Amino acid sequence: MSATGTLPAWAALLTAFCLLVGATVTLIGSLGLLRLRTFYARVHAPTLGTTVGMASILAGSALCFSVLETRPVVHEVLIAVFVTLTTPVTLMLLARAALYRDRREGIKAVPAADVEVDQTPPG
Repeated sequence: MSATGTLPAWAALLTAFCLLVGATVTLIGSLGLLRLRTFYARVHAPTLGTTVGMASILAGSALCFSVLETRPVVHEVLIAVFVTLTTPVTLMLLARAALYRDRREGIKAVPAADVEVDQTPPG
């Protein structure tokens, strides 16, 4: 049994558009993961693809099920909040771990750590 027959045409078109945009952005992010050369460049493409793609797909899902059930559906909002909060934190932790590793191995392409300078006056 499928409920898509009761979905109005305007809602079906908007849902399809949101899903198509979300899938395209996520695909572009995945291709960026494959094409970019360094770890630091690779980290950004999937993160942006995940955030923007997820937002668009969840908007389409929320629209579809809100119209079908004739009431607002908030499950997608909770998913969006969780993914939006965890994706940047994961990116930051992965980048910091890679930066620490690269500095420990002495890779020259990585900027040196900031050295804290003692600001107290002598004497």
